[in-house]
Amino acid sequence: MKYVFYVLGVLLGLIILYILLIIVSAEAVKKKEYDKNSKYYRFLLHSSTAMALKLIRIKIHTSGLEKIPKDSRYLLVCNHRSKFDPIITWNILHDPDIAFISKPENFNVPIYGRIIRKCCFMAIDRENPKNALRTINKATELIKNDEVSVGVYPEGTRNYEEGLLPFHNGVFKIAQIANVPIVVVTMRGTDNIKHNYPWKRSHVYFDVVDVLSSEYVKNNRTVTIGELVRSEIDAKIKES
Repeated sequence: MKYVFYVLGVLLGLIILYILLIIVSAEAVKKKEYDKNSKYYRFLLHSSTAMALKLIRIKIHTSGLEKIPKDSRYLLVCNHRSKFDPIITWNILHDPDIAFISKPENFNVPIYGRIIRKCCFMAIDRENPKNALRTINKATELIKNDEVSVGVYPEGTRNYEEGLLPFHNGVFKIAQIANVPIVVVTMRGTDNIKHNYPWKRSHVYFDVVDVLSSEYVKNNRTVTIGELVRSEIDAKIKES
């Protein structure tokens, strides 16, 4: 019995040290955007959120991961139903690392708002086209410099209704300028997590629907790309 209590005490101590490590590391981050993807802060981000997903009892089902390019960076686009969408995505896609374009408020979240800065996440100003363009240019440079792949939600915000919101096709400029493929993904089930926890397990479905080649992206207008991506995501959602 003493041995059991000893092991439990050691585990509790390690957990406390780990939490303190995250807090101290987050406090060391300056409130600015970074150009270099930190492997250390990636470890903190992935390990802590992976444990959180297990505690929340989320079961992730994936398909089509083999379609994702292994030899190049890419722009990932997906429908958006929940704040859990990016968290689940970065836990699925460890290699290459992915940085999301996100609303400014997310960078003010205690601890994690600072950690994601060190992972090259970017804030976008939806109300100011000039500032939004600056974010698109920064995302392009990060891809060109082989720091990260970039994730974005063309709907621009979470969709609480059926179907898809209108797309902001300007985001496809990132792939065009960086000359990389577009990975088209659908996410289902994340909007049920807040209703299921803690009593029920949540099942989340992450499907890679298509990969648009860099040649296709380069040779088509963003409106045309948006129409194709939208139709593919919509068809996959309705199929499920």
